[in-house]
Amino acid sequence: MRKKLINLLMMTCVLAGGYSQASLAQQAKSSNLTQFVNPRIGTGGHGHVFLGANVPFGYVQLGPTEPSRGWDWCSGYHHSDSILIGFGHQHLSGTGIGDLGDVAFLPVTDGNQKEIKFSHDNENVRPGYYAVKLQQPNVWVELTATQRAGFQRYTFGADAQQAQLVLDLKQGIGWDAAKDFNVDNTTATTVAGHRFSKGWANDQKAFFFAEFSQPVTVKPLGTGRWLITATDVTKPLLLKTGLSAVSAENAKLNLEKEIPGWDFRQVVADADAAWNKELAKVNIETSDSTSRRIFYTAMYHTMTAPSVFSDVNGQYRGADGKVYDGNFTNYTTLSLWDTYRAAHPLMTMIHTDMLPDMASTFINIYRQQGKLPVWHLMGNETNCMVGNPGIPVLADMVLKGYVKDKEGAYEAMKKSAMLDERGLGLLKKHGYLPYDKEPTKETVAKGMEYALADACVAKVARMLGKKEDAKYFENRSKAYSKYFDKETGFMRGLGSDGKFRVPFNPFAAEHREDDYTEGNAWQYTWLVPHDVHGLGKLFGNEKKFVTKLDSLFIVTGEMGDNASPDISGLIGQYAHGNEPSHHVLYMYNYVGQPWKAARLLRQTLDEMYKDDFDGLSGNEDVGQMSAWYVLSSVGLYQVEPAGGKYIIGSPIFDKAELNVGKGKTFNIVCKNNSKENMYVQSVKLNGKPYSKSYIMYNDIMKGGTLELQMGNQPSKWGTRPADRP
Repeated sequence: MRKKLINLLMMTCVLAGGYSQASLAQQAKSSNLTQFVNPRIGTGGHGHVFLGANVPFGYVQLGPTEPSRGWDWCSGYHHSDSILIGFGHQHLSGTGIGDLGDVAFLPVTDGNQKEIKFSHDNENVRPGYYAVKLQQPNVWVELTATQRAGFQRYTFGADAQQAQLVLDLKQGIGWDAAKDFNVDNTTATTVAGHRFSKGWANDQKAFFFAEFSQPVTVKPLGTGRWLITATDVTKPLLLKTGLSAVSAENAKLNLEKEIPGWDFRQVVADADAAWNKELAKVNIETSDSTSRRIFYTAMYHTMTAPSVFSDVNGQYRGADGKVYDGNFTNYTTLSLWDTYRAAHPLMTMIHTDMLPDMASTFINIYRQQGKLPVWHLMGNETNCMVGNPGIPVLADMVLKGYVKDKEGAYEAMKKSAMLDERGLGLLKKHGYLPYDKEPTKETVAKGMEYALADACVAKVARMLGKKEDAKYFENRSKAYSKYFDKETGFMRGLGSDGKFRVPFNPFAAEHREDDYTEGNAWQYTWLVPHDVHGLGKLFGNEKKFVTKLDSLFIVTGEMGDNASPDISGLIGQYAHGNEPSHHVLYMYNYVGQPWKAARLLRQTLDEMYKDDFDGLSGNEDVGQMSAWYVLSSVGLYQVEPAGGKYIIGSPIFDKAELNVGKGKTFNIVCKNNSKENMYVQSVKLNGKPYSKSYIMYNDIMKGGTLELQMGNQPSKWGTRPADRP
């Protein structure tokens, strides 16, 4: 009877959580968009993508954790591996550094077992649900989640003598090192405790409250592990776990609010519904089933983070380590150096309901730590990557009208830009960052990132009538020009004596040991998204600028043995696998040659994204890589870091319907579209001829229809100076 039971459960789970052929035909006729998501995309190669069960922007990412074997295991999982050490409640997705893995459970045959072999053939996964059939022990593992809680179901096979799990509070991912952990309270059916760790997040605090569906015994095993044994192996063992960064009491409250009962299938269904609601914010029409899967998987990946970082009662742990009572949803996992480029501009189109709380998060982080977030993780400032990436994101929200406290936001931006840390003191003193004065190097990358952030401060200052401030920051935003060498046509390291660093090789890319960050001179010369025309003037004239830009996609050269692995997805020296290049294709619109952008956009969309575990050309980077695809595939991209000018590219879908909020939709319709017909011939906006090769944010958010006539030859559309961005 028990064999029949587990076989029936397995069949039910495959149908509910996988992609069985029997169900595909029926699913394809439904409006269920989660059927088009393939969560395996990016779990191999260098994608570093999380695989498991979560809901949009959830605090909990419950999934399998493998031993950390190097850079490609930053998420705790890589397709090449076949060993599990637990099912942890928190994971990162697409990062270049590993952390988390908190509060992990592992089914075992005895307390000495620390790892289990598994096969990808026995995994089933879809948004909000993960399952795997294990052999030793013989158990069917199922996972689902809510925003702040995880739900697990273990169905043990007929040969199982007992139902046992190990709770591991010590093992983490990558840099993570547990420093204080314990099971603090137990009852016949509950376990509560904490795990404090030091890693990428320097001082992470995780509290948990776990409840079992039947009585259990809890036995300490030492070294941060506890053996949990259920009384009845013939029944599935269900386990609900609430998490909190504030307290175990709040973890219990989160659990009681979000999973009050024991209906596992209902929680799976609720997670699926939550994903469908968010995925439906962009509806596409296409006959290309592969592109549809890549698109909705990309949408899915953009919503792993930012993550909710406040409890159901509003409490959250601030950037200063103190507990606050909030009247807003606080967020974390802010990979801003990556996401200011596309993920946040996408959010301002389809997730406008989140923006006021996102702005409050930024302003409160500033008040708690004295500056805007750089790369915030679990209430900790990691200071990872260069520049002031929190400024463009907050400025964009201000300029688009989603921030009530504009003065508070401006104060946060200005003071963050006027600090003396991270090279800013040198910038204020010299007007640029001299390579011989900055001990942590990367001066060109830092200086150019600061310049684009300063341009954003200037825009907000001008909006608020602060003329002197606007003039000051506009001046600073031109600092990128100091690094430009007219003789070579590249941005180069400049010393305090006004001379460029020698020797110079534009292909060289020593990982964070030279003037650039995860790149070389070929890639960083174009990092002026806030002033494309100003950059063009540095070359002398538009023709020289275009010639240099053309060459970017042709030249090849050796970057050196110590080049960052992030420099990937190459077309010539254009590196789509890393974020500093992401806006470059759209620069052709600024010089009246949108057809060149169209050709390269189609190539990038086709070659750099695949429906496969090795489906990304670089790190997912917490949604940025996928956000680029989402925006570019529908034909829009915001090049300037803040302000709302979206460049029109080359859409690959026949129609895209963006639900932009307040009951309005913005439709992008492509007529005569195909792989060959990649060039825009003419455009209409709401039925009227439209000649510009860009569209403003406010026009998108009004709702309406952008109609593009496509063809197989370049046209004169968007070429006149008056029609360029």
